[in-house]
Amino acid sequence: MKIFSKVMFLILFCVLSSHPQPLRADMTPGEMLEKADEARGNVEGVDWEIEVKSVERGRTQSRTLRVKARDVNSIAEYISPPRVKGRKLLMLDRNMWFVKPGLRKPVPISPRQKLMGGASNGDIASTNYAGDYKVADTFRERVDGEPCYLLDLTAISKKATYDRIKYWISERRMVGVKAEFFTISGKMFKSATMEYENSIMMQGKPHAFISKMVITNALVEDDVTTMTYSKAKIKNIPDSAFNLNLLVR
Repeated sequence: MKIFSKVMFLILFCVLSSHPQPLRADMTPGEMLEKADEARGNVEGVDWEIEVKSVERGRTQSRTLRVKARDVNSIAEYISPPRVKGRKLLMLDRNMWFVKPGLRKPVPISPRQKLMGGASNGDIASTNYAGDYKVADTFRERVDGEPCYLLDLTAISKKATYDRIKYWISERRMVGVKAEFFTISGKMFKSATMEYENSIMMQGKPHAFISKMVITNALVEDDVTTMTYSKAKIKNIPDSAFNLNLLVR
């Protein structure tokens, strides 16, 4: 009888351990996603610089961009090195355009192109978790020893680049610390880890803001992009900053 009881206890323990775990009572999963998005730039207006160092197919390159963002829209302008200075990448309502000096009009970036190179990294960095995805399942896991909520997300917007994302949000800090991105075929395409050593002032209070994101290609593990964020500050970004017709002057 004692052996039977122990066996039943182990079975029950395994079932409960693998069952989706409830989240905090004071926030819905959607509110958690919104909170985590704020720390990555999805706010009323923010301005910052990003240094991008990437290794792709054994080739290393470094570039610096100045980014202005408001909610899900952003405009990134390359400021170094000199050969790419002046190039811009506009993300407007989840659509993407590229322009560089000499072009007569912006070039739209297709969904397929969003999965490639710098466009892919920019797309991952600006992922709108709260707006483009719904929570299909919830769990609790640790990331580097830190208790996190693991949200299994599925796309609700046709404009979302990835069909599914696994997203880890720190229980204590309410910021996203890790994400895995899956294509419609179910294969993991890229993964990302995030750090938050920057701080921005919102409503008179300091809030954690992203300082580093490391994006790894799941298919080619040696292909890694490191994005370092600096000079972040809340700023009023006018509509004209995202005006497609004003992108080429």
